[in-house]
Amino acid sequence: MFGFNYIKIPPSHYVMQYSGGKLVRSGAGLAFFYFQPSTSLVVIPVASADVPFIFNEISGDFQAVTLQGQLTFRIKEPQKLAQLLNYTVAGGSEKYISEDPQKLPQRLINLLQVLVRAEVQRLPLREAIYASEQVATSVFGKFAGSEALTTLGVEMLALSIQAIRPTPEMSRALEAEAREELLRRADQAIYDRRNSAVEQERRIKENELNTEIAVEEKKRQIRETKVEADLAVESKEQQVRQTKLNGEIALETERKNLVAARAENARAEADAQAYAVEASLKAFIQLPPEVLQMLTIQSSDPRKMVSLAFKELAQNAGKIGNLNISPDLLQSLLDAREQGK
Repeated sequence: MFGFNYIKIPPSHYVMQYSGGKLVRSGAGLAFFYFQPSTSLVVIPVASADVPFIFNEISGDFQAVTLQGQLTFRIKEPQKLAQLLNYTVAGGSEKYISEDPQKLPQRLINLLQVLVRAEVQRLPLREAIYASEQVATSVFGKFAGSEALTTLGVEMLALSIQAIRPTPEMSRALEAEAREELLRRADQAIYDRRNSAVEQERRIKENELNTEIAVEEKKRQIRETKVEADLAVESKEQQVRQTKLNGEIALETERKNLVAARAENARAEADAQAYAVEASLKAFIQLPPEVLQMLTIQSSDPRKMVSLAFKELAQNAGKIGNLNISPDLLQSLLDAREQGK
């Protein structure tokens, strides 16, 4: 009453009381009486505030994209902001007499959009739609230290970009291209799987062939070993046969030497006998044949005497006129011969 009012400011608000053009009191969470006709109250919220935004921008390859995100800030220096915007209230902590308090978020969004546009225009569409975090980090670093925020006394707390989306037509085109790429990769995976199966089959067959080759090699080695063993046995048998043959040759040589010695001995014995005969007959060589015949007749049988008679008759056949030889005589001679046998 009488123009005095009471006001209670929450801790999330900063209040400044001006009276007569001078700052009487200021602070957060104050409660006091004031004289309304001569007092101006400036109440500035210092708690953090979230401002969502949606931007339509152009990527580096001239494709339209939509960015959706949220900016979080708080008023760090209320005095500076109070000099730039009108936060005067009338009768309550949030009954502002002007629309300036609603202008601050939009002013921040405008400053933010300039920085976001510069970042998005550097990226082609394919990179931009995956660069939400990259763009947010880059813009936050530039925006937090900007002179505009320092002038307003505002502090950036966070910046998040939930999505960067292309137009529906371009999105469908990218989806189709991505689908084709996935199908191509699926086909490639099927091809690789089949190729791997073929390769595995080839390795299995190659291993089987290598196994068969190894088995055949072992069989060949076994055959060669058997042949070498047979050759060794044959060589030993040949050596045995050669030894036997050498023994037989030596035996035959000894036999030959024995036969030669026997022949030499027989020859020597025959020579000795011939010499003895020659020596014994040497006395008869000088005798006339008639004497020898007579000597023979004396020591021979009657048949020899008859044969000598026939011989004499044959030698003197020219002197004999008739000669009669009875068959009985010849028969007797033949009978005597048969008996002699």
